[in-house]
Amino acid sequence: MSDSNLFDKIISHAKEYGFVFPSSDIYGGLAAVYDYGQNGVELRNNLRQYWYLSMTRLNQNIVGLDSAIFMHPKVWKASGHVDGFNDPMIDNKDSKKRYRADVLIEDHQEKIRQKIDKEVEKAAKRFGETFDATMYRNTNPRVVEYQQKIDQMDGVLKEGLETGNLAMIKQLIEDEGIVCPISGSKNWTDVRQFNLMYSTQMSALDSGEDQLYLRPETAQGIFVNFLNVQKTGRMKLPFGIAQTGKAFRNEIVARQFIMRMKEFEQMEMQFFCKPGTELQWYEYWKEARLRWHKSLGTPDSMYRYHDHVKLAHYANAAVDIEFDFPFGFKEVEGIHSRTDFDLGKHEEFSGKKLRYFDPETNESYIPYVVETSIGLDRLFLLTMCQAFHEEEVDGDTRTVLKLHPAIAPVKCAILPLVKKDGLPELAEKIYNDLRFDFNVYIEDKDSIGKRYRRMDAIGTPFCVTIDHDSLVNGDVTIRHRDTMLQTRVKIEELSDILAKETGMNNLLKAL
Repeated sequence: MSDSNLFDKIISHAKEYGFVFPSSDIYGGLAAVYDYGQNGVELRNNLRQYWYLSMTRLNQNIVGLDSAIFMHPKVWKASGHVDGFNDPMIDNKDSKKRYRADVLIEDHQEKIRQKIDKEVEKAAKRFGETFDATMYRNTNPRVVEYQQKIDQMDGVLKEGLETGNLAMIKQLIEDEGIVCPISGSKNWTDVRQFNLMYSTQMSALDSGEDQLYLRPETAQGIFVNFLNVQKTGRMKLPFGIAQTGKAFRNEIVARQFIMRMKEFEQMEMQFFCKPGTELQWYEYWKEARLRWHKSLGTPDSMYRYHDHVKLAHYANAAVDIEFDFPFGFKEVEGIHSRTDFDLGKHEEFSGKKLRYFDPETNESYIPYVVETSIGLDRLFLLTMCQAFHEEEVDGDTRTVLKLHPAIAPVKCAILPLVKKDGLPELAEKIYNDLRFDFNVYIEDKDSIGKRYRRMDAIGTPFCVTIDHDSLVNGDVTIRHRDTMLQTRVKIEELSDILAKETGMNNLLKAL
């Protein structure tokens, strides 16, 4: 099965089992906007909670915030979004489709990297245990040539973006023979810049003075509240402020399901530190965030770091954590050393001092900032892609989401074997006993085998079957999703078993 077929199956599965629906579906949907269904909202909430608790509970010097979506328009002028929040776009004249020029180039580079990986894999099979992959990558003429091509493209892309020479970027696309994924043609327009912010008015007056923006990121809400949190919380450097919330971007190129949307949710933490220490903290958070991702059980090979070719105007270091989606490696989280740009600009535009008085050095200064920024929707998609499995079981295909039990939408399904003889009543009693601590679900329709399969498909880690012996002996059969093993346990043991196996603390303690 090709990667595109796999991704299509994941998208179909997400809708069929109540994870993600196209927004306004009965009206034909709305491009790049999606709704989360009954199972999707539970998984999403669990992922958000895991991130938030890992930030605030595991770090004494990180606190939470929930800032407003609407902010004073000067905020976005100070941050540089009004003048510089643009993406380089290019149109294909034949397909009439618009693309981000830098993404087209990056996708082309990824194809070359895949050629390198294939060369290395073939050599590894040929040379066996004595094979040195690093040396081969550095010395094999074909691999070296491929890598030089990637590096040369990086250099041109970086120069074009940093100098604003968009003609240079178009020339690179033409020189590399990059074609439109839809039409297959090379009939490109010039590259142009598009601002990504949505604007609206605060009042009925349609004048520039009333113009507001739907926030394109949550970080600025943290920066403008820096002193509020620092003073009321009596925070000492270094400390962090974490928040989750909706952001909005007028993505011209919206594709790959919920990977790139117009309305999305960010989970961001801004870590304020003493100038001169920011790169140490940058390295710390770079490692800590990758460790957090891997704690959900994803293999190391599915992640990689990608250093930014072009640094943002506010950064002195930046890296992306990328995940190997069915459509290739793509960013899921960014770690950025933002220097003192944000607080400095807000101090300049607001006229208010945004400084920290350091009692150890008896001086005031603008703190430097290290940011961790992750898209909750991309994390959701990553989780679905990693968890989706199709297995052959007794001549049949089982579709299962092998989610970590702590983030699974439903922790346990309670399944009475038949809808009579007191079994539904016992199931109801067990449900009522467990529902205050766990998201549990009762189902009595269809055969027990079909019910198992439905629970597998939404990632439920445990199924509890109630039969006639349960009425006599006070025990039930508990089935494990991944192994499909079944064991007999006492009803009064269920709560302790679920707490041990599905508790969020299991993830937090592992960090």
